[in-house]
Amino acid sequence: MRFATYEHQHRRRVAVIEEDGTLHPVPGARSLVELIRSGDGLDALLDVGAAALDDPPGPQVSGVRLLPPLQPPTVRDFVTFEEHVEGVRRSVDGVGGVPDAWYDAPTFYFTNPYAIIGPHDDVPVPPGSGVLDFELEVAAVIGREGRDLTPENARDHIIGYTIFNDWSARDLQSREMQVRLGPCKGKDTAATLGPYLVTADELEPHRDADGFLRLALTAEVNGEVVGRDLLSNMSWTFEEMVAYASRGTVVGPGDVLGSGTCGNGGCLAELWGVRGEQSPPPLKPGDTVTLTVEGLGSVSNTVVVGADPVPLPTARRRTRERP
Repeated sequence: MRFATYEHQHRRRVAVIEEDGTLHPVPGARSLVELIRSGDGLDALLDVGAAALDDPPGPQVSGVRLLPPLQPPTVRDFVTFEEHVEGVRRSVDGVGGVPDAWYDAPTFYFTNPYAIIGPHDDVPVPPGSGVLDFELEVAAVIGREGRDLTPENARDHIIGYTIFNDWSARDLQSREMQVRLGPCKGKDTAATLGPYLVTADELEPHRDADGFLRLALTAEVNGEVVGRDLLSNMSWTFEEMVAYASRGTVVGPGDVLGSGTCGNGGCLAELWGVRGEQSPPPLKPGDTVTLTVEGLGSVSNTVVVGADPVPLPTARRRTRERP
C-alpha cells in the first residue's frame, strides 16, 4: 500500500493512492506521522488504508502538489555502501580506501528534519556553496517505538520505505569536517523524501536470501543517467541499522533512517573521486535531478538560486586568561 501527503485547494491531506493515481483521503488524518503514532505498527496502518479505499475517491495525483509523505521527528543518515565511501573519501578528503572503523558498525549522523522537501520541490543552492551534489538513498520509516532491538525483532518496527535524496554542499562539507564534527551546513538546506511511503509488506517479494532488498536504483541529471546500483549492495540490512540505532536509546514512530548513498554514481562526488576530476560538473541552477527506485517510484527536483550567506566574523583569538 502507498500513502501520500498532498496539497489540493489549499488543504493538506493524507491519502492512500491506487495504481491508477487515484487518491483516497484518510478521514481526520492531519499528518502521516500522527496516523502512524495512533496505531501499533504496520497492520494498524494497513487497516486504516483499507478503510480509506472503501470511501469515495478524491483527486488524481496528477492534479495535486505532492508534499513529503511525512515530516519525521528525527532523521538518521547512515553510510552503508562501501563503494560510495571509497569514492567520496577520495573526492572530499583526498585519500583512498575505506577507514577500518567503517567496518565495525553501520555509522550514521543526525541530519536536519526541518530541511525535508517534497518529491518535486525546487532545491535552493545552499548559501555560500559552489559545489552542490545529490545523493541517491532509500529510507526506512519506523512504525512503533523500540529500544535495544535485535535485528530479528527490528523488522516488525519498520513500517515502510521511501526515496531519500540527501543534497550535499561538498565544498562546505569538506571544509567544516576538518574540525572533526559534522557534516552540518554541508547537509542542512534540503533533503527530499517521496514520492510516497510504501508499506513494508509491498517490498517483501524483493528480499533476497541474505535479508537485503534487491531494488534497482537509477540517478539522472537533466535526463542523462549518471548512476545505477542495487540496494542489496548495502553492507548492513535495514533491520541491522534499526537495531544499532536503538542501542541504548529509542527509535520512535515516524523516525527516518537513510541507507546512505548507493555506489556506481549514486552521487557526483563518488564519480569525481574515481575519475580524478569534477565530471559531471557540480549541480547549478536549472539542473534537474531524477532518482528512481524500483517499487518506490521517482522523485525529480530542480536546482534554483539560493540565498546569499549572512556574513559572520571568523573566530576571535582569545588570550585564554583565567579568573
